[in-house]
Amino acid sequence: MTLKIISADQIEFEGVVQCVTLPGVEGLFQVLDNHAALMAALKAGAVTYITEQGESKREIKGGVADIKNNVVSVCIY
Repeated sequence: MTLKIISADQIEFEGVVQCVTLPGVEGLFQVLDNHAALMAALKAGAVTYITEQGESKREIKGGVADIKNNVVSVCIY
């Protein structure tokens, strides 16, 4: 699946990932291939994702995640 991490002024990451863990306002949740369509509000925490090169993290203050058709778009602030 494709992950896009987007801030107000740039695309900070765009690439193929195996899974993504997001800090939802209701708690942490993980997104895998073929996840159901979903929009979720995010709170402060870490977006953690796994690529072929290993695990990476991006601290965020909050945002919104849109998951649809194996694309996870994370708009952060």
